[in-house]
Amino acid sequence: MRLLDRLGHRPGVIVTGWILAAVLAVLVGVVGIGIVGAGLTSRQGTPISEEDVRRALETSDSPSASPSASPSPSPSPSAQIGESPQTVQSFVTDGGTVLASCAGIESMSPAQGYSVHEQSAREGEFRGTRDNHDRVKVELSCSGGVAHLRVRAEGD
Repeated sequence: MRLLDRLGHRPGVIVTGWILAAVLAVLVGVVGIGIVGAGLTSRQGTPISEEDVRRALETSDSPSASPSASPSPSPSPSAQIGESPQTVQSFVTDGGTVLASCAGIESMSPAQGYSVHEQSAREGEFRGTRDNHDRVKVELSCSGGVAHLRVRAEGD
């Protein structure tokens, strides 16, 4: 009791000072995170379509292409049957995206919540990351120079 009597009103001033310091520290942290975090989490562009990517790649691969030249539309896979059976097609499944041609599966990119469990030239499997029982199996076939993907979803 004597110690508190000697300090008088000082404990109240000390407690108030600590509270103000804590509030100030939180505010500085929130403002700092807001300033720095905006650059870290904001998206700089919008998603582009598969056709836009194809056009951009064709333009960059062409030695005579100028930035102002408009790219010609890419022929459909059926129009290329006689030219090249290696036309890569994109197949979107619940487990992810599969890029394949008649030569085989080129790549498998899992959707969120899935991973690539196995991949061979003609078959592949996506599995759920939370539950290995969620599976999307793919099987590649080819007819008339056009790749076809058979998709089977298995789960609990």
